[in-house]
Amino acid sequence: MSSAKSVLATAVFSLAALGFLGSAPASAGVVVKSSGPSAGSYPVGKKLDDAASITLKTGDSITVLTDSGTRVITGPGTHRVGARGASKRTTFAMLTRQRSGARVRTGAVRGGPAGAASNPNLWNVDTSQAGKICLPGSDAITFWRPSVEGEETWVLGSAVSDFHVHVTFDDGDALASLSAEELPLERNRIYDFSGPTGGPRKRLEFVMLGSAPDNPEDLAVALAENGCNGQLDLLSEKLAS
Repeated sequence: MSSAKSVLATAVFSLAALGFLGSAPASAGVVVKSSGPSAGSYPVGKKLDDAASITLKTGDSITVLTDSGTRVITGPGTHRVGARGASKRTTFAMLTRQRSGARVRTGAVRGGPAGAASNPNLWNVDTSQAGKICLPGSDAITFWRPSVEGEETWVLGSAVSDFHVHVTFDDGDALASLSAEELPLERNRIYDFSGPTGGPRKRLEFVMLGSAPDNPEDLAVALAENGCNGQLDLLSEKLAS
């Protein structure tokens, strides 16, 4: 009997030593914006332990995303990375929810002062922005426009061939989607995007993430590493504490 107890005790000790028992793994924060003299020490995408402290100088401003949301830490002084607050997991889940379907049409999403429009989903392609856009594996690519008045047709043309598609928004709708068959991104991921009123074309580069991270910290790192800065800013804004 004592031999069995000894074996059990040894097993429990081994599991605890390996980290399978006891406290949960330490959570991490991620730098999503940094400026000032110490910006080089805290680049965008850098992970920081929630329990750690950082020392900033006059003029420093570091925005850190944690499970409790994003917070801005300014210098000078020593500051703890993590701060108590309600979890933003529900907000994160809504922001990163994936839609399906060849054609998606929904009403306007408004928010902010004076009914200003707000992009409701991280995976929507914002028609007002250019640059790299990270996308998860999906059967549809959804475009979002800030205004919902009038019918609009945008043209998304390949930067390396004559392939192009039309993205049409119905009057009163903020979203318009194309199926993966209509826009086969595996063939080409760099496009020029032009609106119905003319003006300079926007260069878009789609980056396929495959299986997107299911938590804010790892997703922030993925967005930073792939240069999807507009989405990183949106993630930071929506998860602000």
